[in-house]
Amino acid sequence: MTGTTIKSSSAEKTDGTSPNSMKRVVAASFVGTTLEYYDFFAYGTAASIVFPMLFFPGSDPVAGLLLALATYAVGYVVRPLGAALFGHFGDKIGRKNVLVTTLLMMGLASALVGVLPTYTTIGIAAPVMLVALRFIQGLGLGGEWGGAALMVTESDTSGRRGFFGSLVQTAAPAGLLLSTGVFALVSALTTDEQFLAWGWRIPFLASFALVAIGLYIRVQLAESPVFAEAEAKEEAQRQQEVKAPLLHVLKHYKKELFLSVGSRIGSDIAFYVFAMFILVYGTKNLGLDESLVLAASTLSAVAQSIAIPLFGSLCDKVGRRPVMIGGAIGGILYSFVFFAMLDSKIPFLVLIAPAIGLSIVAAMYAPIASFIPELFATKVRYTGSAVGFQLAGVFGGGFAPLIALELVVLTQTGFSVAGYLSLTLVLMIICVFLAKETSKITMEDAGSDSDKSQQEKLQEKH
Repeated sequence: MTGTTIKSSSAEKTDGTSPNSMKRVVAASFVGTTLEYYDFFAYGTAASIVFPMLFFPGSDPVAGLLLALATYAVGYVVRPLGAALFGHFGDKIGRKNVLVTTLLMMGLASALVGVLPTYTTIGIAAPVMLVALRFIQGLGLGGEWGGAALMVTESDTSGRRGFFGSLVQTAAPAGLLLSTGVFALVSALTTDEQFLAWGWRIPFLASFALVAIGLYIRVQLAESPVFAEAEAKEEAQRQQEVKAPLLHVLKHYKKELFLSVGSRIGSDIAFYVFAMFILVYGTKNLGLDESLVLAASTLSAVAQSIAIPLFGSLCDKVGRRPVMIGGAIGGILYSFVFFAMLDSKIPFLVLIAPAIGLSIVAAMYAPIASFIPELFATKVRYTGSAVGFQLAGVFGGGFAPLIALELVVLTQTGFSVAGYLSLTLVLMIICVFLAKETSKITMEDAGSDSDKSQQEKLQEKH
């Protein structure tokens, strides 16, 4: 009787005319998350191209690049903190309000980067302010993904959570496409001197307009029906309320949290290596033209945007695990081919190499928005999903640029980076294999086994 009530309630709230129709939920999650990834990747692009000269000047260009990438890493390191903070409120007061807050934080922090004075103007205060804004960006993005993924997966009643969740995942390549596309356009319309003087600011200043669009869409969204239903139940059974979601996750969902982290690290590193590292490796080590590597990165984002929904739909039919493990195996094999294509310096091979790589990453990445939330119960799902996803980002995205750059400096070859990526993908295969298949369970039942097993153990002790 309860399951029927929940399903019908959810269906009523997700029909074509309601605030939570699937079209509106997907649009709100996709657009908002795309804008936040745009802000994040705009910073990453600038950190590779202009920040070493403008904010970290010095006699050693490698040292300047390392410092710029270190500030890039700050945004990743702080993301688990944002995940825990906003996950707490997302599990306590709802998904919608948190998503509005995170969008504002990311958009305004990114826009302010566009008006920052440089090192030559105010000295050391410039990089300090840059790192502070990056910190705010990281907090906002840390809380963003979990809420966006949950709004979609908790609103679906059609049995296509993998597909709809994958549309949230397309926000990453869409944000990358938007940011690199804007940078490529500005770079093409300005001289090198103009781009360095003021052109690089335009992609950041555009965030003022983009955040307004995202807010307009998000404020009209209703709360997740699964969360609303769970809240209604807890009003009648207040003793079951979780007062500290993070502590509950650490106590009852340790295995699920570990599997969440391990299942994502490899795909995150693969995304960076295939899409972003080319900006550094291609220009600094191979001497490739900047416009070529920017075009290659942009094309890769288009390819992944197309591939993600396809793999998202596939994981509804065959399961999350086969798709993710297949993608990881493909990533291991292709990583060495990827650097061979770049090292050839043949423009066509350089252009398509990242696109092939991100199409393979799509298989690992598409199921994540359904796979990770399905490991946790509704009352701690925001916290568990967000913290697991963002902890992986620290190792997969935050330190990956620094490790990859150091490996190339030490070995003078990109194949060492391919080896590093392969090891992390082996970890991903193990973690996904150890996780249970969750594609056929309902979101109301997801994660309940962990709580039940803990309750049974407590009953046995007493």
